[in-house]
Amino acid sequence: MFVARQPVFDRNLKVWGYELLFRSSATQTNFDGTDASTATTQVVSNSMLSIGLDKMLRGKQGLINFGRDMLFRDCYSVLPNKCTIIELTEDIEPDREVVAAVRAMRAQGYRIALDDFQPGTKMEPFIELAHLIKVEIGTPKAQQEAMLKEFRGRGIKMLSEKVETDAEYRWALRAGYEYFQGYFFARPVIIAGKQIPANKLQCLQLMQEAIRPELDFTRLTALVSQDVSFSYKLLRYANSAHFGRQAQIQSIRRALVALGECGIRKWIAIAALPVIAEGKPAELITQSLVRGRFCELLGRASGRGVEDEAFLVGLFSMLGALLDRPLEDTLTEMSLAPALDAVLRGQASEENVLNMIYTLVQRYEMADWDEVERLAGHLGTAPELVGEAYRDALPWADEAARS
Repeated sequence: MFVARQPVFDRNLKVWGYELLFRSSATQTNFDGTDASTATTQVVSNSMLSIGLDKMLRGKQGLINFGRDMLFRDCYSVLPNKCTIIELTEDIEPDREVVAAVRAMRAQGYRIALDDFQPGTKMEPFIELAHLIKVEIGTPKAQQEAMLKEFRGRGIKMLSEKVETDAEYRWALRAGYEYFQGYFFARPVIIAGKQIPANKLQCLQLMQEAIRPELDFTRLTALVSQDVSFSYKLLRYANSAHFGRQAQIQSIRRALVALGECGIRKWIAIAALPVIAEGKPAELITQSLVRGRFCELLGRASGRGVEDEAFLVGLFSMLGALLDRPLEDTLTEMSLAPALDAVLRGQASEENVLNMIYTLVQRYEMADWDEVERLAGHLGTAPELVGEAYRDALPWADEAARS
């Protein structure tokens, strides 16, 4: 069972909720994937409950697509109404039976959202029941402004979806949308000649040192010692209960030696993220960690011995967004290992294992399940293990971000 999530942001770029994206797969179930209602039922009744909404939503709102057939089934009642928003797909006609079913949902405390909304008199029955209306950013601006004025005046919240650039986000913000959804948060504002602040540059230098084929412990010790925050974090981590050490480690060098090469690379990459992401939505840090862990687990499942490299590929894939500059420029300054650099620049061959893992993760985020299954097959990984890896990556990333 595949379940992915796409964040929805509020006007302060804080995560307000997640749209949960899903399909059933012939490889994993007896269904051929063409029956959306069956797929939705399967996800709600099995995958959603086994993974747990608390892990998927982290206290946020969950938007779930419902087609016409699903409105007449009772499976939605297992979902908590306080955090569930029923999203009516754009192909549903507001006939008498449908309106009655939606009204019953609303009476039970569920909120109603209209997806890919297009105005028209026939939509009025749905508008009267809606709490949230989603409008594509590509809709003519005059039409959007008219809808914002009318629907916000009726107490309905408005969400701008498929926002993919900073310019689109800025326009939607000025226009008055309350919520925003799309890939804009992963697209940097490209400003020619923008310099990296000193503290972020030091983090990149530390990362650069940590990913060298042979670690220079003297150099690493000097770099960590130059920053009080990093020194404190390293000693606290090395002495944490996680390692169960009998004696306290008192020096930076001993802490680095105790972690070992793989431990050092991962710790530095994670510890540097909050500094690099200063002034950015916290979701970017979480998403970077999810990608890193997801890639790592897929690398391990493939049996190719590339989990460490896969982790770094996933983690570094969002450096451009974190630094507000093209990823290619950042990669040039970091001088990554050729194998990692080629994958992140999109120059690796399709048969490259790291490239397949990274592409699979991207396709999973886009809910392109056919490609997920195809790539999993090339990696020799059972498709159900992909869903398990994503599920396991979520709580790990949340814990790492809090730490």
